Amino acid sequence: MPRPFEVARRAGSNLSGALRRALARQALPGGGGWWVRLRLMPPLLEQPAPRVAAEPWPSLLDVLQTLEAAARDPDVAGVCLELAGEPVGWARTGSLCRAVAALRAAGKPVAVFAETLDAQSLQLASAASRVWLPESGQVFLVGLRADAFYLRDLLARIEVRPEVVRIGTHKTAGESLIRDRMSPEQREQLEALVDDWFGALVDGIASGRGLAQGTVRDLIDRGPYTARAAVDAGLVDACVYPDEIEERLSELAPEPPASRPGPRRAVCVDARAYHALRVDHRAWTPLLAEVPRFAYVVAGGAIHRGHGVRGIASETLGTLLDGLRRNEEVRGVVLRIDSPGGDALASDLLWRDVDRLRREKPVVASLAEVAASGGYYLASAADAVLAETGTLTGSIGVVGGKVDLEGLYRRLGIGRDAVERGARAGLLSEARAFTEDERRAVRDEMAALYSTFVDRVSEGRGLAREAVLRVAEGRVWSGVRAQRLGLVDAIGGPLEALREARHRAGLRPGERASLDLYPRHAGLPGLRALLRWLA
Repeated sequence: MPRPFEVARRAGSNLSGALRRALARQALPGGGGWWVRLRLMPPLLEQPAPRVAAEPWPSLLDVLQTLEAAARDPDVAGVCLELAGEPVGWARTGSLCRAVAALRAAGKPVAVFAETLDAQSLQLASAASRVWLPESGQVFLVGLRADAFYLRDLLARIEVRPEVVRIGTHKTAGESLIRDRMSPEQREQLEALVDDWFGALVDGIASGRGLAQGTVRDLIDRGPYTARAAVDAGLVDACVYPDEIEERLSELAPEPPASRPGPRRAVCVDARAYHALRVDHRAWTPLLAEVPRFAYVVAGGAIHRGHGVRGIASETLGTLLDGLRRNEEVRGVVLRIDSPGGDALASDLLWRDVDRLRREKPVVASLAEVAASGGYYLASAADAVLAETGTLTGSIGVVGGKVDLEGLYRRLGIGRDAVERGARAGLLSEARAFTEDERRAVRDEMAALYSTFVDRVSEGRGLAREAVLRVAEGRVWSGVRAQRLGLVDAIGGPLEALREARHRAGLRPGERASLDLYPRHAGLPGLRALLRWLA
């Protein structure tokens, strides 16, 4: 039987659900046949940030759940996406494209309106039934470029000498400090990443717009385009202004309302209200019966030790994971990782927490834009790892060091002196370079960390150690290449990860379960946004 606190929580949830159903009857048009209108604008976060004065941005999960619900809702005629900026990342673009494709497969047309489109937003728009721009709009399609600043010569001018130690031929995080241009290893892995992103872009536009891939590549070489030129090239369907959208939508609906006088105009429902009233709403939960619960945990930012709300703090996230492990009502966990890595010790401590959790219940790692180095370290402990084609992952290696400011201090007239006991007492001092003995000591320590990292991946992924070593060396991979190498199980995003967690927990499709989002934020901003829309 649920504990008293849980019974009270369910009672509150049921009361909230009853209120939402009452609001839905007033807010949503009767008779069906209306459109969900969703405005996407950056930043599209992994979890809504709590805000006091303004309405919260919808998270990626909110958007995907809204589109998924609209696909199976008989009242929804279609979805209109208004793109007010790029989706911010190739992984998010992949998740959104798949959600749009699912809508169309369910027989729901999807229209996209944007003032301008770039590569990522055009890839998303190409998955839709129609793409519209105002006549003054633009398609900024000019290809892809990945570059970086290199500071070696600048630092040399002020006599700053970076001391970088790395384990892994392709662990290039410190190169911007010690080189004046890209290393062959960095160029090699960036070429592979850009090839994969560019291939996905070409394929998405070609399949969505009904163009040959060679034609798309040629169009990219001849970009950018005015809206009219984009229509002529087949990248956009028509030039449409915002006030014309509803009339155009009515032409796409399977059964447009014909009884209204004058030009037919589609009835649109704001996606925030639709999500609050139908997507976020849970069916009535029995107060005393056991209901399976799943946790969706967002871990984003640099990994560091201790407590805190910024980045991934080892003690904060570790405490949360341990609580989920002990909670018998939680049947499975999705760990959504968006991190370039960070502190090696903190990464290993959190790996242990994930490993202990998965021994009690299913854990599925969902990789966002970046889950590299320490971010992948955490993922390797999960039962299953899902990534998008454009996810940047891997980077199994170690890098560290310090900055030697002795020359800069001298130029500035700053004296620095010290008294030491111990041959390596000044190892971390910024007032001098490493000695050869200290450099060997740092390298030996990093080699031990690297060996542990390889062992963790070998154990978690069920790969031979030699196989991990072949794909390690600090090299980064796209999600699709990581899948081929055994570092990732499948291509998918948050919704696929949730389905995998339910499946591993033994739930049947459609079986009732609740979903708890972590870290928790107050629900007041969402309620305020709903009430503002209803007003």
